[in-house]
Amino acid sequence: MPAVHLHNLSFSYSSAVPILDDVSLSLGAGWTGVVGPNGTGKTTLLQLIGGSLSPSRGRVDLDPPDGIVVHCPQTADQLGDDIKTLAAAWDGEARSLSGRLGLHREDLDRWPSLSPGERKRWQIGAALYQDPDVLLLDEPTNHLDPTARDLLLDALDRYRGVGVIISHDRRVLNRLCRRISRVDPSGVSTWNGNYDTARAAWEHAAQEQLEGYQGVRAEQRRAERRLADKRRASATKTARHKRQLRTASIKDRDARSMEKKGKFEGGQRQGSHEIHLLRDEAERLRATAESFEVTRLLGGDLYFDYEPSRRKRLLSFDGPLRIGDTVLAEEISVALDREDRVLLAGPNGAGKSTLLARLMKTSTIEPSRLLHLPQELTETETGALVAEVQALDAATKGRVLGIVGVLGSDPKRILATDKPSPGEARKLLIASGLGKGVWALLLDEPTNHLDLPSIERLEKALAAYPGALVVVTHDDEFARETTQTQWTLSGGRLSVE
Repeated sequence: MPAVHLHNLSFSYSSAVPILDDVSLSLGAGWTGVVGPNGTGKTTLLQLIGGSLSPSRGRVDLDPPDGIVVHCPQTADQLGDDIKTLAAAWDGEARSLSGRLGLHREDLDRWPSLSPGERKRWQIGAALYQDPDVLLLDEPTNHLDPTARDLLLDALDRYRGVGVIISHDRRVLNRLCRRISRVDPSGVSTWNGNYDTARAAWEHAAQEQLEGYQGVRAEQRRAERRLADKRRASATKTARHKRQLRTASIKDRDARSMEKKGKFEGGQRQGSHEIHLLRDEAERLRATAESFEVTRLLGGDLYFDYEPSRRKRLLSFDGPLRIGDTVLAEEISVALDREDRVLLAGPNGAGKSTLLARLMKTSTIEPSRLLHLPQELTETETGALVAEVQALDAATKGRVLGIVGVLGSDPKRILATDKPSPGEARKLLIASGLGKGVWALLLDEPTNHLDLPSIERLEKALAAYPGALVVVTHDDEFARETTQTQWTLSGGRLSVE
């Protein structure tokens, strides 16, 4: 059976603190889910296993050494040779894969107009067709509607090699995975079972750790109080003895007797010994408390300093919806008012992302009053975003970075690198819009690349946001908490509910 072994693996993009440090891990056949906060190194871990990055220290061993490793990154923009090979193949496995994933050869003729979800199915189908020993998937269900997700999971269920999947989709992690590797700033830990089982285990361990930490800290405080009391008592006794010496008569032989002096010095030695023991105990307890790795999460409540638009109608679009020569909808008419909160729903390829882009393009509002979050941010766009936030005035920059913290990421760390993770970049862009008080947010799959706690924080932030919102999402709970109206694009038509 194939396997992957990581030995004392470390990696950093510069001489700064490593993204991954001293990771040792063995992965056998079956699916391992990789979870953890944004920016802790999940994608980097896959790149190291896949060989597109080389470790700063340590090594990755494959068994067998010449095993086939296929890595499917988060994006699926390119029409590669592997996809063309699958489309051209006529053997039973190619036909079976195409049927299970809903792939049609004629799709390749309109590749530029395929939705990210449609491209993702082709990407993973081509990967499975290579029959790899190791299959690495980075957020494979991003952009997929429920039907496409079920098709994909049915196909991945049949894979028998070493599968490693980064996902924040609990349904995927629970259905596919037999173990979960959790990546966080303290390292990588692996837990048996699906996501729900593993999460219960690490939360139980974390609670025990927290209780142990709190117990040691309470002992430390008691020891420090005893030490302080003993020092005060010793200082008081010394001061009293000195006063007695100063005020005693020269003829007061009792005050100056050797016996009394001996008792005082003996008491001082005993007191000094007790102080030494108490100090050692307090220092030992302090060191023990510092050895605990108690997780402290970013987050908090979000408050808006918001000036609403004087215009009731913010955005509208009337006409055919098309990409190039491809008509997605013959004639649609939509309008967004300043307090509307809209879920834009529909199957992959129906034109949801195109409609968001058209709403932005036809807007007559000052661009700084709108925020459009696309499904993916390029490296160039991410770099420009970081530079833009760096250049904000102090007050606005403070608001933006405060919102980044509320969404669960360390703003200092994001701005210290020119390569924030995709999840961190999305948080930074959303925070820039919220912090600048935009009138409308157009968000295309905003939960893509976000860890589960961050999704919950974003959900809470958007529920509190007082402006207009249009969101494309396949997360039903997220949609329920953040929207009130639904626009549905399907079959070339748009309906409003």
